[in-house]
Amino acid sequence: MENLVFKDATELARLLAEGAVTSVEVTTAYLDRIEALNPRLNAFLLVDREGALATAREADEARARGEQMHPLAGMPIAIKDNIVTRGMDTTCASKMLTGWKPPYDATVIERIKAAKLPILGKTNMDEFAMGSSTEHSAFGPTQNPWGENRIPGGSGGGSAAAVAAYLAPLALGSDTGGSIRQPGAVTGTVGVKPTYGAVSRYGLIAMASSLDQIGPVTRTVADAAALQDLIGGHDPLDSTSLPEGVGQMTPSATLAEGEDLSGVRVGVVKQLQGEGYEPGVQAAFDHTVTKLKEAGAQVVEVDCPHFDYALAAYYLIMPAEVSSNLARFDGIRYGLRVEPQDGPVTAERVMAATRGAGFGDEVKRRIILGTHVLSAGYFDAYYGSAQKVRTLVQRDFDAAFEQVDVLISPTAPTVAFEFGSKTDDVLAMYLNDIATIPANLAGVPAMSVPCGLSEGLPVGFQVIAPAREDGRMYRVAKFVEAEAQVASQCPARNWGEEA
Repeated sequence: MENLVFKDATELARLLAEGAVTSVEVTTAYLDRIEALNPRLNAFLLVDREGALATAREADEARARGEQMHPLAGMPIAIKDNIVTRGMDTTCASKMLTGWKPPYDATVIERIKAAKLPILGKTNMDEFAMGSSTEHSAFGPTQNPWGENRIPGGSGGGSAAAVAAYLAPLALGSDTGGSIRQPGAVTGTVGVKPTYGAVSRYGLIAMASSLDQIGPVTRTVADAAALQDLIGGHDPLDSTSLPEGVGQMTPSATLAEGEDLSGVRVGVVKQLQGEGYEPGVQAAFDHTVTKLKEAGAQVVEVDCPHFDYALAAYYLIMPAEVSSNLARFDGIRYGLRVEPQDGPVTAERVMAATRGAGFGDEVKRRIILGTHVLSAGYFDAYYGSAQKVRTLVQRDFDAAFEQVDVLISPTAPTVAFEFGSKTDDVLAMYLNDIATIPANLAGVPAMSVPCGLSEGLPVGFQVIAPAREDGRMYRVAKFVEAEAQVASQCPARNWGEEA
């Protein structure tokens, strides 16, 4: 049998259900690969071998007793390190939370545990999910398995790299402005941001609460659909959770093999292509658009004029929410505590010393910016104006979806860039999210699927659907995936032979 780690999650799930393999065998295969290759990649910050194997044994024993099992039962999964997991270090890749063990599980973790998916460990990320390259992790960057001198995207580069390098069949990430989709684009994986409220945020350490969304990171569209089905649904613990569901969340009918796209109306977003996008990225995108037309899709260009202002609005709204959410890390309640070296030990001085030592430069930058835009003299001019632009972006989406079923664009303007090439240019780094941010501002579902290569590196294709219509984007993404076949070309597929 082919090495288990190279099989898709849906194929492994079938083998588990048939009894051809056991969860212990699958989980052990992934844990052994992590042990061999994680020192090279730094995709995992923590590996829970003992806990993962214990869950695997439970899944095998339950299946042997003939119990009704979830389709993904026994399937190993990796978790981004900003999703709280009881008793397991959850650090947000920050010194501020080093060694912190949460006393409770996030709702998505409860659902994963109830379905008996072994948790392999916690993945690396930009500190508190702030970054587009995973270079801002307090524990060192993650390497891109497509090129070890290149970034794996961010903030969820650890989850994307782990899946791309066959260290995990499934992973969870969080997406505030593209932190699942942009890593997906540059690592050749599938990254999904569900409709806002479709997946509970309870237990996700908040960065920007009106923008954050947990979602799947996988190697195939079918795997992503299965994982979203597991983690999605209403949660009374999350006040923003959608009580009525989101239509076809796991649309098995839309993922039928060989289905064409006849009658599907596809809109190419005018503002999310062309100038600023690398020629190779644009070429791969254009080639895929041609394939969509050949498959029967009706492709038109759609004008969303206020998308030009989305990036600026996001970088006012997001830091404002960051400033509020990160105020809880004060050195007094939990996490890191640093006392001043001289003078009186007051709450204010402890807070200043702790935050100065515990937060990295990018986190401090966003806190300072957010505090500034929320201040009395600037609130209306900056934060208030940004929220008005957000409304205009939402209206652009509403108008666009009256004309088409889905919108498409490149996921990111470039392929994976080299480490250090943008660390001194903050604006250039922020521009990595220019195509992904509008979906977060509007709360609509969006996903990235590999559509080809440029200079030997993956290119991501973004599909955006109306709120609660996640199934539409899965149908289009499935076709793109079938045409491109990118994931299996990852150089890390051969690393196990070298290890």
